[in-house]
Amino acid sequence: MFRDEKLEMKVGLFIGVGIFIMFLLVFSISDMSIFQKGYNLQVIFDFVNGISDNAPVRVAGVTAGEVKAINVFYDNKTSTTKVKLNIRIYDENLKIQDDSIVRINTLGLLGERYIEITPGVSEIMLKNNDFALAKNPVNVGEQMESMQELVMTINGVAKNIEKGEGTLGKLIKDDTLYEDLAVIFGRLKRGEGTIGKLLVEDKVYNDMEDFVGDIKAHPWKLLSKPSRSKKREKESETRGTTVETR
Repeated sequence: MFRDEKLEMKVGLFIGVGIFIMFLLVFSISDMSIFQKGYNLQVIFDFVNGISDNAPVRVAGVTAGEVKAINVFYDNKTSTTKVKLNIRIYDENLKIQDDSIVRINTLGLLGERYIEITPGVSEIMLKNNDFALAKNPVNVGEQMESMQELVMTINGVAKNIEKGEGTLGKLIKDDTLYEDLAVIFGRLKRGEGTIGKLLVEDKVYNDMEDFVGDIKAHPWKLLSKPSRSKKREKESETRGTTVETR
C-alpha cells in the first residue's frame, strides 16, 4: 500500500504538540510548581477569619505572592484545632526576615481578605518551606459575645438602680441622702465649719493670696532654713522678755 510519509509526519507532529499543550495545562492548573520561581512559606493560625485559596499575599504593602493551600489540623501538643496556610512568594530574590509578622487583613470593612507580611529586623532570612511568625486576627464572633455580655450587665445594673437594689440603687432611692447633702451645702453656704469659713471669709482668702504672692516674689524661702545665729537671737530675746517679766 502507498504510504504518505509527509502526512504521517504532520499528524505525529500535531499529536505531539497537542500532548505538550495538555501537559502544560495540567501543571498550570494543579498546585505543582515545577516551572514556577519563588519559594513557599508555612504559617499556622488559630483562626483565619475566612481567608481563602489564591488570596493575595503582600509584603510591606506590595503584592508579592498568594495563598496556595489551606489545611485544618488538630495539634496534639496544644490539644487545639489549628489552620496551616501554604503561601507562595513569587520572587525568589525577595528576602523575608525570620522575625517578620504574618497577619490576615481586610480591604475595607467587608472587603477581600489577604495576607500581610510586616518585615522584621533580623539578619536571618526565611528559606523554602520555613514557618513564619503569625498573629491571629480578631475573632468577630467573640467580640460580639463580649458586647452582648456588656449590654446585659449594664441592663442588670440599670434594673437594680430602678428597683433601689444594690449600693448605688440604695443611695439613689434613699431620701436621707438628699437631706444630708442639703444640710452639708446649707452649712457651707452659711460659712459654718472649717470648709465653710474658707469659702466665705475674705480674711482667709486675702491671707492665702498674700502668702502665694510672697512665695512668688521670694521663692528661695521654700528652700531656706533659719540659721543658728537667728535661732540664738530669738532664744535670747525670749529669755530677755522672760526675765523682764519676772
